[in-house]
Amino acid sequence: MTRYSKFGERFRAQTGTRQLMEDLGEVLTSGRPIMNLGGGNPGTVPELVAIFRERMQQSLDQGKFEGLIGNYDGPQGHQPFIEALAKLLNRRFGWALKPTNIATTSGSQASFFMIFNMLAGPLANGENRHILLPLTPEYIGYADVGLGPDMIRSIRPTVEILGEHRFKYRIDFDALKLGREVAAVCVSRPTNPTGNVVTDDELTQLLDLTARHNTPLIIDNAYGLPFPNIIFSDVTPVFAEHVILCMSLSKLGLPGLRTGIVIAAEDIIQNITSVNAITMLANGAMGASLVRDLIESDEIIGVCDSYIKPFYQSKAEQAQEWCDQYFDGIDYYLHKTEGAIFLWVWFPGLPISDIELYERLKQRDVLVLAGSYFFPGLDGEWDHCRECLRLSYAQDADSVRTGIEIIGEEVRRAFGR
Repeated sequence: MTRYSKFGERFRAQTGTRQLMEDLGEVLTSGRPIMNLGGGNPGTVPELVAIFRERMQQSLDQGKFEGLIGNYDGPQGHQPFIEALAKLLNRRFGWALKPTNIATTSGSQASFFMIFNMLAGPLANGENRHILLPLTPEYIGYADVGLGPDMIRSIRPTVEILGEHRFKYRIDFDALKLGREVAAVCVSRPTNPTGNVVTDDELTQLLDLTARHNTPLIIDNAYGLPFPNIIFSDVTPVFAEHVILCMSLSKLGLPGLRTGIVIAAEDIIQNITSVNAITMLANGAMGASLVRDLIESDEIIGVCDSYIKPFYQSKAEQAQEWCDQYFDGIDYYLHKTEGAIFLWVWFPGLPISDIELYERLKQRDVLVLAGSYFFPGLDGEWDHCRECLRLSYAQDADSVRTGIEIIGEEVRRAFGR
């Protein structure tokens, strides 16, 4: 039997992220109709497909394709894209970025693997530091990237009931304390899995608190502004010297091209560049190349405003209507949907665990994600963690509607109704 190192053993265990990706693989290979409400794959926006098809054809016609597939970029990323992005962010938000403040990676998950392990874990002096999540539930991918034990700690939120069947999580600033053991604070905006958007006031408090403690603030902007703009409330993007802003091209409709973006102080970017060089030599340039001219011309803003945001907002509204229809008679709450591509549903008093509910739904060809995976590093028992599901509404309408209907049936069965 193979003997593995600690590194090897770290990745053998079943995790929420692994389960998610294995479920997605099953959707593609099962040969039977599956209602996929589990994954984070974006929906197909026809206008975006047409735009990227046109850009790909231009690369072929203009003789650029061979260079994209036949040459390594530098380990910082595709330089024309990086320069265009710095200029766009400076134009739109009044920032003062230089190209040396930006690097690309092979996707957001790779970005977080680098950043978390770069900042947290054992130090040379024997201290052990962690990443602090000021608001849970949070993105499932954070839980599994740490090479050291207990790298993630999180703060239990306050729960605000917003009338019948709606609620919102808020940061409990009274419980949020920073010390030497906190390597960085990390928050997603909008939040995967709940669609929550940290308000401008909450973000200002986080910025002030982390700045006072000289602690990096990591902001996961995978669904935010200026692209892909899957955000349904008015917010102000921020950047500061101690902020590490992470973006992605996946939710523009390019998840298969794996392009993450890190915007940070130059020393952070130099470290990202070094890790890229050592572990991957260079990142693929195809995604960056396809969107470069959209960024240079500011066309990316109109594309997001005209196609992406209304596409998902309409789907979110329809999915919530189906939940209200098919969950009628059940005690349930939906998190206020302010962005991202998910619904977060809470069934107070659910008599079976979220894991068992997930398994029952999978037997009926409905894939969801169990909520308990989204509370990493939370101290103490909280029944709420096992009473929630994350549902994606990004896929075709028939699958989403049928999946929600079956969820209602299985929850009623669990309650004996």
